[in-house]
Amino acid sequence: MSCGKPHEVDCSQVLERVYIFIDNELATADCQQIQQHLDECGPCLRAVDLERLVKALVARSCAESAPDALRQRVMFSIRQVQLEISDHRLKFD
Repeated sequence: MSCGKPHEVDCSQVLERVYIFIDNELATADCQQIQQHLDECGPCLRAVDLERLVKALVARSCAESAPDALRQRVMFSIRQVQLEISDHRLKFD
């Protein structure tokens, strides 16, 4: 994808790092480079905006919490495994 104009950062590099950029996990200098690219490149800006929208929709859809009974069963299973690991370590230490 490209708007046909030369950029300091290539479109493919922007799109490779789109998720890291959206999550604000890039260094400040990298964010500035990508933001400058997005300010100049409509196709990449649309792609990033689409990814932001998808991420927001997924976040909204995942806002439900598990039923209490399920959470209790999962926590019980985790505790059982932790105890088994502890017992196993005691036997072999």
